[in-house]
Amino acid sequence: MSKHILITGGAGFVGSTLAIGLKKKYPLYTVYAFDSLKRRGSELNISRLKNAEVEFIHGDIRNAEDLQAFKHIDIIIDASADPSVLSGIQSPVYPLINANLFGTINCMELAQKHNAAFIFLSTSRIYPIKNLESANFEELETRFEWTDKQTLRGISSKGVTEDFPLEGSRSFYGATKLASELMITEYNELKGLKTIINRCGVISGPWQMGKIDQGVLVLWLARHYFKGELAYIGYGGTGKQMRDVMHAEDLFDLIDHQIHNLDLYNGKTLNAGGGLKISFSLQELTRLCEEVTGNKISIKPVTENRVADVRIYVSDCAKLESLSRWQPKRSMQTLVTDTFEWMKKHEQDLKNILS
Repeated sequence: MSKHILITGGAGFVGSTLAIGLKKKYPLYTVYAFDSLKRRGSELNISRLKNAEVEFIHGDIRNAEDLQAFKHIDIIIDASADPSVLSGIQSPVYPLINANLFGTINCMELAQKHNAAFIFLSTSRIYPIKNLESANFEELETRFEWTDKQTLRGISSKGVTEDFPLEGSRSFYGATKLASELMITEYNELKGLKTIINRCGVISGPWQMGKIDQGVLVLWLARHYFKGELAYIGYGGTGKQMRDVMHAEDLFDLIDHQIHNLDLYNGKTLNAGGGLKISFSLQELTRLCEEVTGNKISIKPVTENRVADVRIYVSDCAKLESLSRWQPKRSMQTLVTDTFEWMKKHEQDLKNILS
């Protein structure tokens, strides 16, 4: 049976990956990619969407009237956001709230109008910074890792679970996404909207336009590829801070399963990430980038911590895995190699954006 799927942020990295993947796998589906093209580099995805027969629509989720043109929608995937942790800290807060909260509410109103299911891409940044920073950890040769001995619930060497305490500050960005989660829960309970919340950690892969405040893996690889400069910022300047990461194609596999098993996932809030198995420190990422590109660049140590940063973040996805048996399949090596091959193929288009 054919479906009509709207993806907001559809010309962005995650949105375009989902849109093109769904249209390729399900040619009879109608897939709309809705995007304001605000982020630099998103314009490069227009031709990709067109070639995949995805219908691109230029608009802004902050403007409810931009969302009124659709005659029929079965599913909305909200992949649009201002994803920078520094937003609102070094700039006015209102534009962030307008995009990440009011924009999401506009999308849910549209979902209710069409009786469509709503899949939300939230973030691990909803977990409070001080709680994460207070966790017990050990320093290994190339990375920091959490230990199993913890005073807070919902955290172990495997990562953070969904019942980790939410009291405390998390950045303005994280606060807007958590506020959206709360509103989504109300729409699910009080208005009967079918909803799914995915708390994603780092997502990466080809077509991500990485920059200093978002998309660290692509930024790191691009600086090696184009022979730029980098810095290990904070935590002694050793590059041992650690994150888990998920290939965008693994996220596609998850969203594909959710679209076709809505009742299984309805009302659930789930961590979605690479987990400890697919994780990296900046120091380890440097070695991998050197191996793949053949280039070695200057990396300056900066001992002072950056505002709103965290030493470690890893998603414990046991809840999701027990529900669906989904697990990320693509390794760090695959992720970096796939991204490197993309950079080589599109070097001229990407040079001014990523170098």
